[in-house]
Amino acid sequence: MVARPVPLARLTLVGLLGLGPASCAVPGPERVTPVEVAPTAPLTDMPPLPAGLWADDERVRGVLSGTSDFSQAMPFERMAGGAGTSTRALDRDAYSHHTGTLSFEQLQRFKLGNALFNKLWVSSPASTLASDGLGPFWNARACESCHAGDGRGQRPEGEERAVSLVVQLADVSGALPAGDPIYGVQLHTAAVPGVTAEARVRIEHETVTVRFEDGDEQALSSPRYVIDRLGYGPLDESTRLSPRLAPSVIGQGLLEAIDEAAILAREDPQDLDGDGISGRANWQALPGGQRRIGRFGHKAGKATVRQQTGHAFKNDMGLSNAVADDPDGDCTISQPVCDELADGVQTHLGTVEVPDELLDLVTFYTANLAVPARRDVGDAQVLAGKALFARAGCVGCHVPRHVTAANAARPEHRFQLIWPYTDLLLHDMGEALADGAGNERTDGEARGHEWRTAPLWGIGAATTVNPRTGFLHDGRAATPMEAVLWHGGEALASRDRVLAMSRDERAALERFLDSL
Repeated sequence: MVARPVPLARLTLVGLLGLGPASCAVPGPERVTPVEVAPTAPLTDMPPLPAGLWADDERVRGVLSGTSDFSQAMPFERMAGGAGTSTRALDRDAYSHHTGTLSFEQLQRFKLGNALFNKLWVSSPASTLASDGLGPFWNARACESCHAGDGRGQRPEGEERAVSLVVQLADVSGALPAGDPIYGVQLHTAAVPGVTAEARVRIEHETVTVRFEDGDEQALSSPRYVIDRLGYGPLDESTRLSPRLAPSVIGQGLLEAIDEAAILAREDPQDLDGDGISGRANWQALPGGQRRIGRFGHKAGKATVRQQTGHAFKNDMGLSNAVADDPDGDCTISQPVCDELADGVQTHLGTVEVPDELLDLVTFYTANLAVPARRDVGDAQVLAGKALFARAGCVGCHVPRHVTAANAARPEHRFQLIWPYTDLLLHDMGEALADGAGNERTDGEARGHEWRTAPLWGIGAATTVNPRTGFLHDGRAATPMEAVLWHGGEALASRDRVLAMSRDERAALERFLDSL
C-alpha cells in the first residue's frame, strides 16, 4: 500500500476515539496505462507560449519560446537564478549563499537575517527578552531547525520527534478549510515546560514495487502515518491530515518576482487545449481584502515571502508577528492552558513577539538566498536527459524558464532570466498523493489531490545539503526518480513514458535532474 498525505476521511480513527493510535495507509501509484510516446509536434524544451505572455516584448518572447536544439546548452542556462546565481562550491552550504546582485548595505541586512534565521527561541518569561515567546506549542525553536542548511527537512526515524515534517490540519466541513476545532491548523510535537505536547507523529513503512517496461523494478516506500499521544482529545471527524516536509528556501524572491499575469497566462483549469494538463492558481485573501495568487508552500497556500515567513513563525514556533498576531500561536479556545502562560511581547517594541524589523530581516534573507549554478549543462548525457524530460511531457508543468517582472518589488529581482522548472500552479497529482477525498479543499482553494508544481532548481544539491532529506511534499521519495514514479493524475502519462524508457535513457534523465 502506498501512502499519500493522510486523508483522515480514510483513516482508522481508533486512536482519536481513545481506542489506540490513529494510523493511515493509502493507495499505491496508479497503474501503468498505454501511452503514445511519440510527440505529435516538434519536440521543444518549453510548453507552448501563451499568446498574451510578454506580448509587447518580442525579445522576451523569443527567449521563452521553446528550442528544438538539444545538442547544446542554451545561453545562460547554467545561471539558473539569473544574475544573482551562486557559483560557489556545491557543498553542505550550497543553498546558504546570498544572491550576487546585493549591494553592500543589502548584504548587511542579509547577514542579520541569517542570524535571526538561526536564532533559537525560548519560552517566556526568560532573562533573554529578545528571544522569548516560544510556544506554548511548537515544532521547532529556529527556522534552521526545519530548513537544515536552508534546504529541505527530513522525516523522523524510529522514536525521533517530528521536527521538519509537520502535519497540517484541515477541517473540510465548510466551504473553505479551517483548522481542527481543538488542535488548530497544525499538530505540534513539542510544548513549553509544564505543558503537554499535542501529539506524537510516527511513520511506518510498506514497500511497493513498480516495474519498468524493460523488466527492471524500483521499490517505493509507502508511508503509514501514526498519530498517537493526543494531549487534548480526539481530532474532529471532519479533519484531514497533510504531512508536509519543509522545502528548501532558495530563490523565493525570484519566484515572487514573476509577474502574476505570466503565471495566470498558463492556467487551463478546463483543459481547453486538450493536452491533459489543467493547472490553476490557488487564490489567497490578504489582509484588507486583497486577493493574490499563492506561490509558496506545497499547495501554493501563501502569496508572498513575507506571508510565508510570518505564518511559519506562528505555526512552527508559536511566535506572533504582523502577519499572524496571536501571541498564543496556533492555540484554540479548547486549549485554555494557553491563556495561563506568559507571552514574549515587549511593549516598547510593539504588540507582537517578532517585531516588524525582525520579520522584515528574515523575509529579506529568505528572499535573497541564491540558487546554485547548474552543473555540466553541455554534457552529452545531460542534454539527452533534457530531451527525454521534454519528450515525457514534464515541461508541461515544470516550465523551465521565466523572466521576472521589470517592476518587481525588489530591484535585485527585476527582469531576470531564471530557470526554476515550475509554473507555480496547482495540478491533480492523483489519488496516491491526495490529502483529501473528492472535491474536499484542504489548503485554501486547493483540493486534496492538487499540489503546486515543485520548483526543481537546485534539486541536484538537495542530498548534499541534507543527506537525510527526501522528495515530494512529505519526503517519501528517496530520489528524484522515485518522486517521478509517484506521479499520477495529470502527470500519469508522463510517468508512464518514463516507465517505458530504457535503462540508459533513465540514467540520462536522472543525470539531467542531478544537473539542475
